[in-house]
Amino acid sequence: MLGTEFLLVCASLLVVAFLYSAVGHAGASGYIAVLTLFGYTAEVIRPVALVLNIAVATIGTIQFARAGHFSWKLFWPFAILAVPLAFLGGYITLPTHVLKVLIGVVLLFSAIRFAVKSGADPEVHAPPTAAAIAVGGGLGMLAGLTGTGGGIFLTPVLIFMKWAKTKQASAVSALFILVNSAAGLAGNFSATKAFPTFALSFAGVAIVGGTFGSYLGSRTLDVTIIKRLLAIVLLIAGLKLILT
Repeated sequence: MLGTEFLLVCASLLVVAFLYSAVGHAGASGYIAVLTLFGYTAEVIRPVALVLNIAVATIGTIQFARAGHFSWKLFWPFAILAVPLAFLGGYITLPTHVLKVLIGVVLLFSAIRFAVKSGADPEVHAPPTAAAIAVGGGLGMLAGLTGTGGGIFLTPVLIFMKWAKTKQASAVSALFILVNSAAGLAGNFSATKAFPTFALSFAGVAIVGGTFGSYLGSRTLDVTIIKRLLAIVLLIAGLKLILT
């Protein structure tokens, strides 16, 4: 793919990486939305989204940790079972129509997540270890199956359950996305023995957007408007996958 369409895809991925990284995510659901709208197949979209996720989540993890928001004590129970199950989910190849519907549901959930306005941070408490491990395992499997890192679900769970404040939830989700995306990509490659090399070109674009977005998001940026714009894009792409 060359020319205008390639540049449009790159520009769209750059914007998605910037917007998502500003709210502590790596952008998988946004990348899926962009690639879906440009006509890529579901089988190709999953590994490409995981590659971009790894690139941007690495940057986000560093930025949010430097800003003092990361908690290892909060992170590890969610990750310990998530990583092997993300590998398993990446290894499994679902029928195309099932995968399209599953990814579409993920996009719609993501749209709702970004459309709901967050209020002030409440008082928080540490999650029960067993509950954190179980939740992390389920999100890891979903991450591998859909080509996302699971952070789009972990962040609202942490906040809704009052297990973390917003910035801390973003920091923990960034590393959660990174380890799950790496495991999911490894599982996908083990099953398919194929890798879309053009993903590396897209990764360079995503790194640029992710660097600026995560820096601003971890420090100064008000992300309310960004969340609303993301919700619209995700809604369109999610409905497109489910209904076509």
